[in-house]
Amino acid sequence: MRIYKCIKIEGGCYFFTVVLAHRRGNHLLIQHIDTLRESFKQIQKAHPFTLDAVVILPDHLHGIWQLPAQDDNFSFRWRLIKSHFSRSITTSEYVSESRQRKNERGIWQRRFWEHVIRDEADYLHHVEYIHYNPVKHGYVKRVRDWPYSSFHRWVARGIYPVTWATDNPNVIDRDFE
Repeated sequence: MRIYKCIKIEGGCYFFTVVLAHRRGNHLLIQHIDTLRESFKQIQKAHPFTLDAVVILPDHLHGIWQLPAQDDNFSFRWRLIKSHFSRSITTSEYVSESRQRKNERGIWQRRFWEHVIRDEADYLHHVEYIHYNPVKHGYVKRVRDWPYSSFHRWVARGIYPVTWATDNPNVIDRDFE
């Protein structure tokens, strides 16, 4: 049996990848984007964290969170977000016997991937990865054309030009998955 260890740092900054249980051809997250946004808002209101960067793709999402001081419980927040979303939609997803025994839906992978952001360079590296991800997966040719991304907030704040990564598509050549 595998033992999963995660580094928990009070007030830490983390990069996350959260994935649907059945990825192939699944567009659940963007089909129910308003429900997903509401799930984030509800949990963020009750259990604060700062969502610095995010991209929602049809079958997975990436995000960077900053937790409050004296708080390291990102797992609890993810469980609540996933549960809120799952309870808010109706689907006819396949539910394995194992999940049925635990009274679980078959929407999300049980685990998620997290990475502690080490420094400013690591932070910027992951923000770029998040914002470039829709291009990487072939959903759009330009970052600005994907509507489900914090890229647009970063442009509005003057951090990125709207043409970021358009003129030089080799600007992002890293892969974390």
